[in-house]
Amino acid sequence: MRHLSYFKVFVLFILVSCVDSEFDTPEESAIEPELTGTEVPLASVKNILAQNAEGIVTFRDTDTYFVGYVISSDVAGNFFREIIVQDKPENPTSGITIQLNQNALYTYYELGRKIYVNLNGLSATTENGIVQLGIRDGNSITEIPISLIANHITRSTEVATLVPLPIAIADFSDDTENLLISLPNSQFNRNEVLGATRKTFAGEATDEFDGIRILETCDARGRTLVSTSTFAGFKAVELPVGGGSIQGVLSRDFYDDFYILRLNTPEDISFDEGNRCDPDELKCGLANAEGIQILFEDNFSEQTRNRPIAGNGWTNFNEYGNQVWEAYTATGTNASQGVSARIDSYQSGDALTVCWLITPAIDLETKSNVKIRFETSSSFADGSELDVLFSSDWDGDKATITQANWLVLGEAFIIRDQDFFGDWYSSGIVNLSCTEGATGYVSFKYTGNTKDAFDGTYQLDNITITSD
Repeated sequence: MRHLSYFKVFVLFILVSCVDSEFDTPEESAIEPELTGTEVPLASVKNILAQNAEGIVTFRDTDTYFVGYVISSDVAGNFFREIIVQDKPENPTSGITIQLNQNALYTYYELGRKIYVNLNGLSATTENGIVQLGIRDGNSITEIPISLIANHITRSTEVATLVPLPIAIADFSDDTENLLISLPNSQFNRNEVLGATRKTFAGEATDEFDGIRILETCDARGRTLVSTSTFAGFKAVELPVGGGSIQGVLSRDFYDDFYILRLNTPEDISFDEGNRCDPDELKCGLANAEGIQILFEDNFSEQTRNRPIAGNGWTNFNEYGNQVWEAYTATGTNASQGVSARIDSYQSGDALTVCWLITPAIDLETKSNVKIRFETSSSFADGSELDVLFSSDWDGDKATITQANWLVLGEAFIIRDQDFFGDWYSSGIVNLSCTEGATGYVSFKYTGNTKDAFDGTYQLDNITITSD
């Protein structure tokens, strides 16, 4: 028994030693490696791929290499078996993802580490919307085996200080993907962090694989998404309430539907709790009666059922996801009013659905006492949301919807989840004339996702805008 106990202790010692050594930072060499071959710009890899009709390119019989600086870290579990590198530590112009079959990469390729990447035998392709390097596997790529990593990646002695690229959301493009960026004047959407329950990065019951959170910038105005793996060590950390600067790697979601920001750690966020720019409410009061002049009205009777709402000046814009406002007719307990407008994210497959239905421009300069009235119903709204917003500075272009200043029409009643889903509820007669703008727009903005608790349905009908 004594020999067996000694054997167990010996084996345990070996196992613990192995685990510890996996996370030890390698000893630094004071000598910069001498490379042979031809250095090429990192961007040339992407350029060659863009010119290849096959969508994948393999580098063979070449002595070329490029220089990169590591901008991702798996220390907190939000990156897995990959490193993202960019061409310069400051003011970068090109970046790429490298797939590696190795864990704890932060111990060897820490943030700012300069590396040399030998292209011979590697393949480049676009996966999930971003350019990546690895080993060819049919028409795609797979991770570089751990036994071959040293053949392709050589560490420099240099560990540079990374300076995130300041950028506006409106300037996101293919050229800025795989770069370390910063978004000043940012905040998480009020529905994510304010109210009774503050969301975590990726620890909600509805988060499967990734947590998707809406991030806004205040100046210039814009909206994007922060994506956090449900395997990240900080998944259960609550989102910060305030506003300020955030930095991360600009990427695309798994389905290549929208841009996302991937954080290395929560320390990439520097928010001040009192520094927010939430939309104000437009509070012009409620009226007792509608005006005698009709400026706009729609009961959707001229719309084609089961088709997107179109015509009559409407703007039907899906910011995220594939769902749009559509015309429908239904009978039974949750009947429509003839033809009505409807939106939901049920079985959409969308990690996030945001769709705007915006009225045509309303003349506020020559018309007096402009008012709006509408009706809403729902089918188990659950955690999905319908906001009614007003803007007097939107220019009518879909591309600038999220940059406009939208005020909340808080005095307009919208059906709530606790209200009976079979009834239609009036908004009340809501005044719009206390704004200083010459024209205005009213938007019905739906937010949901494909998860059971957030895939509810909203219906809209009988919109009337009048003046005295």
